[in-house]
Amino acid sequence: MAVNRVPMTPLTFLQRSARVFPERIATVYEGKRVPYRTFYERVCRMAQGLRGLHLPRQGRVAVLAPNVPMVLEAHFGVPLAGGVLVAINTRLSAHDVSYIINHSGSEVLLVDRGMLGMVREMAGEMPGLRRVIVCDDPLAGADDGWRPTEALDYEEFLAGASAEEPEFPVRDEDDLISLNYTSGTTGKPKGVMFTHRGAYLNALSDCLQNGLTGRSVYLWTLPMFHCNGWCFTWAVPASGATSVCMRTVEPRQIRELIESEGVTNFCGAPIVLNMLATLPDAEQFRFANRVRASTGGAPPSPTLLAAMDRMNVEAIHLYGLTETYGPITLCEVQDDWLKLPLEDYARQVARQGVAHPLAGEVMVLDGEHNPVPADAQSMGEVCVRGNIVMKGYYNDEAATEEAFRGGWFHTGDLGVLHPDGYIELKDRAKDIIISGGENISTIEVENTLAAHPDIAEAAVVSRPDEQWGEVPVAFVLPKDGKVLSEQEVIAFCRDNLAHFKCPKAVVFEALPRTSTGKVQKFALRERMWEGHASRVKGH
Repeated sequence: MAVNRVPMTPLTFLQRSARVFPERIATVYEGKRVPYRTFYERVCRMAQGLRGLHLPRQGRVAVLAPNVPMVLEAHFGVPLAGGVLVAINTRLSAHDVSYIINHSGSEVLLVDRGMLGMVREMAGEMPGLRRVIVCDDPLAGADDGWRPTEALDYEEFLAGASAEEPEFPVRDEDDLISLNYTSGTTGKPKGVMFTHRGAYLNALSDCLQNGLTGRSVYLWTLPMFHCNGWCFTWAVPASGATSVCMRTVEPRQIRELIESEGVTNFCGAPIVLNMLATLPDAEQFRFANRVRASTGGAPPSPTLLAAMDRMNVEAIHLYGLTETYGPITLCEVQDDWLKLPLEDYARQVARQGVAHPLAGEVMVLDGEHNPVPADAQSMGEVCVRGNIVMKGYYNDEAATEEAFRGGWFHTGDLGVLHPDGYIELKDRAKDIIISGGENISTIEVENTLAAHPDIAEAAVVSRPDEQWGEVPVAFVLPKDGKVLSEQEVIAFCRDNLAHFKCPKAVVFEALPRTSTGKVQKFALRERMWEGHASRVKGH
């Protein structure tokens, strides 16, 4: 190792905090408070235990669990063992989960007891999975006692491993630290490769942009499986702050924890803020201390901003994708905006903003990869290059080359550039719906509908929704002589898809087509979004 250069890796964040702040609280969960000394000891035990299972260098370890401390421990324990973390969306179907485990080559699965039903459903579909380790959280609900063959108990697994700090495993900062699966523009999830270097830099950006310090208290409302919790899984320990975990997102509990734990920061889709704003007594409630809430997936509306300010919550608007480690831009608030009327202020902060300080370049480019004029009118694609862009899609060179064409990562999102240099999205990538912060591939839903024996054709687009931002709607043409009901079509989808992907409404009619026979989905989208200036819906 060179005297003047060491690999960038988030592992060094925890090592430092454990040594500098050994008695400071690292995690809080259901009244149990774990100091950094103990948290790091548990991480070392996980790493040693995984090495004892003969996990190879860059071997994959999948995690299927809600926001419990085990997932935070895995974000350090797996890479400290030399492995690659695969944090899986708990809202996916069993079929999707088994596909991700198989595609990633995961050999070990850390699973919350509440997710065992899904594992049971997948039994026999994951030939490469060598060992399952079960975290027995008492809050996971009823348990019929079923366990996979040779399953290990998580606490016993840790207790049986050495607490000695393992040999530092990172030699190349461009090695993978995690694989995050996203639906992208096709039905099959794609594995987005995060490196130690990218995770390190985006975690530092998180600290800078959110003012995290050793006195900060971060509430885990954002799923840790989302881009590794937008890299806050590494950012919070980097600053020596405290993570408050919660198993489910329940608005009254969020409010109670913010008050009782002195929470300073949390993140989430606008729906999380909307949950707080719509509690029965929300108009009379105000937090004693200012709370910073970072929100992405849709711009906050004036109504929501006013509600948050009344509750003493500062809402910060972010934009990003899984391929950019989560947030890549934020709408930095200028001093003179604070003097504007609420409607004008909201119009400014609803924009996606400017690049994170460590991100590199975020531009709006035309079809020739030239910057569009900064006139707030000329449309182009938001493109990114720099420090916080994925290494590529795992085992998918064609998709990687397409995403990186012209030397830029293409987001697929269309936007404009304002004279002040701030980016504003105007339309989504045509085949993606972002509902409550979750990506939904319309192609995947359409393929499911096409499998129905009585459906001749189907097209899926988004429509605005006050609760979720946007939701899928299916346009269906039944086969000749067949009669279908909306309830029947939705039920069929729920039997074959994760429930959040299913259409919320079904329209029965012939599909509009071009002269060459291509379905005019843009015409359907226009109908659904008529009267809305932007097809990026917030609250």
